[in-house]
Amino acid sequence: MGRLRMSRRGMLTLPIGAAASTAIAQLPAFAQTDLPVRTNDEAEAAQIATDAYVFGYPLVTTYMTRQVMTNVARPEGIRSPVNQFANVREYPTATFTGITAPNADTLYSEGWLDLGPEPIVLSWPDMGDRYYLFPMLDAWTNVIAAPGTRTTGGGAQAYVITGPRYTGPVPADLPRISSPTDLLWVHGRTYCTGTPEDYKKVHALQDQYRLVPLSAWGKGEYKPPVSKVDPSVDMKTAVRDQVERLSPADYFALLAKLMATNGPVAADAAAMAHFARIGLVPGQPFDFSTLPPAIQRGVSNAREAGIKRIMGQDKGGGLALENGWVVMLKTGVYGTDYVQRAFVTAVGLGANDPKDAVYPFTQMDAQGAKLDGKNKYVIRFAPGAFPPARGFWSLTMYNDKWFFVANPLNRYTLSQRNTLKRNADGSTELYLQADYPGKDRESNWLPTPQGEFILMFRLYMPEEAPAFSILDGTWKPPSVQKV
Repeated sequence: MGRLRMSRRGMLTLPIGAAASTAIAQLPAFAQTDLPVRTNDEAEAAQIATDAYVFGYPLVTTYMTRQVMTNVARPEGIRSPVNQFANVREYPTATFTGITAPNADTLYSEGWLDLGPEPIVLSWPDMGDRYYLFPMLDAWTNVIAAPGTRTTGGGAQAYVITGPRYTGPVPADLPRISSPTDLLWVHGRTYCTGTPEDYKKVHALQDQYRLVPLSAWGKGEYKPPVSKVDPSVDMKTAVRDQVERLSPADYFALLAKLMATNGPVAADAAAMAHFARIGLVPGQPFDFSTLPPAIQRGVSNAREAGIKRIMGQDKGGGLALENGWVVMLKTGVYGTDYVQRAFVTAVGLGANDPKDAVYPFTQMDAQGAKLDGKNKYVIRFAPGAFPPARGFWSLTMYNDKWFFVANPLNRYTLSQRNTLKRNADGSTELYLQADYPGKDRESNWLPTPQGEFILMFRLYMPEEAPAFSILDGTWKPPSVQKV
């Protein structure tokens, strides 16, 4: 998305970016007399249903994720009730398997908002020079705003976030962010070195992060209510599996219902007219049993065909292979690229705008062989060629299941916060191996498992052109060399 417009206080003043600008003109629901004629061709129905499955995958996934992440009475761990923050207080260890590809660079602050009843005021204290980011993702996973170090600076800030149907007043002193959907995800993160001293400092900041209903703003200390736990919500099965187990009939019924309050935008008008030909209309019941037999037969295969199309995007989707590293730059804002939006939802829900973060990863060495802890590897940075990031960079080690690797140092990443030793010529080598490399190399050692493993760089606030940048390909992650 584009840069945020800022006042002299460094605060957001208007909704910005492609997603926010189209949100103003929500796509109106079809009247019964306006509905396109339904198809009576099975092949056409199958094609439309597959398109609709892909289109709705982010909305259904986001909704079901929120169900799981908010089904608690009070904030605990990474979960919290709706309209409350869950502040993660420390980095996970190698025993943690709750979320794939965890990080040890930033502590998360997760807020799942329901903007239907009323606006919510989001605020945080002065962050100083500490890196932080509060990206806001609508129900379709578009980043509609990303206040933080890059866009709005480190000063204390507060915003009023309104839903698509809110027409009431907002305080004149609060910048407004207009969400195109009632469901909004505040996917916050705060940099932390992981030391006891820095944990204490970050906890003090997190304790001042606030989500307050507009009606309670400015009326003293707000105490959120205790939420009710819904025993019918599946808290054990991975959300992706829950989504992909839905029958096409249940999937489209849920999608139609969700679109009543999380509607498509004006740019989606052609797609919605297309989907109406199989009876899928925002806010109107989708009853599979009443559909003509040809449509029923066509819709029945939508799940398998839709998932196949989504996951087939790994052969394109803005992915580039650079020195064996997969680099994906089409994230955060998607427009009408519905397949890419669904693909990123499937493989990395909550992805940022690349201007805020890029995550290259690899499972291969320079010769194209799988990375394996039975071997020793080196990553070499030429002098002055560390990952170009204005925030910070890191390299994380995962096992073949995308979880941290247990090791004697409890070290899961190497980054610029480590005291990395340089060679006489100014270059720096990172040592990737299971065996201890010796005291003189310990500072640059990232322990591997005994079996296969995966590496991921994180570049927060990557440099932008015309500087040396991953965003335009002038910087590429160095290849992993087998020793």
